Amino acid sequence: MNTQQGKTLRFTKMHGLGNDFVVIDGINQSVALTPEQCRRLADRHFGVGCDQILLVEKPSRADVDFRYRIFNADGGEVEQCGNGARCFVRFVHDKGLTDKTAIRVETASGVIEPRLLDNGQVTVNMGAPRFAPADIPFAATAEALTYPLKVGTHTLEIAALSMGNPHAVLRVNDLDSAPVDILGAAVEAHQRFPQRVNAGFMQVLTPHDIRLRVFERGAGETLACGTGACAAAVAGIRQDWLQSPVSVHTRGGDLIIEWAGKDQPVYMTGPAVTVFEGAIDIP
Repeated sequence: MNTQQGKTLRFTKMHGLGNDFVVIDGINQSVALTPEQCRRLADRHFGVGCDQILLVEKPSRADVDFRYRIFNADGGEVEQCGNGARCFVRFVHDKGLTDKTAIRVETASGVIEPRLLDNGQVTVNMGAPRFAPADIPFAATAEALTYPLKVGTHTLEIAALSMGNPHAVLRVNDLDSAPVDILGAAVEAHQRFPQRVNAGFMQVLTPHDIRLRVFERGAGETLACGTGACAAAVAGIRQDWLQSPVSVHTRGGDLIIEWAGKDQPVYMTGPAVTVFEGAIDIP
């Protein structure tokens, strides 16, 4: 990213189930943020405050409508963000950047297809999950349903997969007492995940209902994680704990995840809400 100095930046604050974003129109204004500027924007005391910054750009290819870039609160650019994808389609529609209710969006990990529904909810085709260790990426000799992961003196049993970004999913008996901060930070930075990982903690309630907390890579625990909800549902379906559709209950609200099985795309449905518009001077 190039440095952008002395500029007033217009933005929209949005959230998907409390997973909150600063969304920036990079089509009608010139935007080139440094990692430090991203950290300043995301700071809840000195900036706007958010889990991620979402940048809307013109596409670089003819078969998509927009390009979508995502920066975590720590300033690092990442490949995918599911709750952000729902906010993305609402943003470009509300801003008049498109009159389509269904769009194709290029991300660092491939094309996603968000769609605005008549009831105000948003459904996103998140693409097919990937399980090969090299695709996650994750250090393992062969693909498996679950893997033992040594963390300190404990060995955890995790599912590892990619939803366009890396996820580790751990089943727990009681989500409220799960040490999400401590274990989440340890799993996120585990050496077997060379690009770090989003750590999901899942409590199975019924074959169609789970509770979920996610310690997100570069952001810490968030109120909801869209790709984390997809990853948890997929991991549970693969292990015969769950059946599609799955209601994922997060601290910020509920998502519906549908997956028909191997090589099929994952569909995520949930809300996308605009909080306020603003402008900030970027030093």
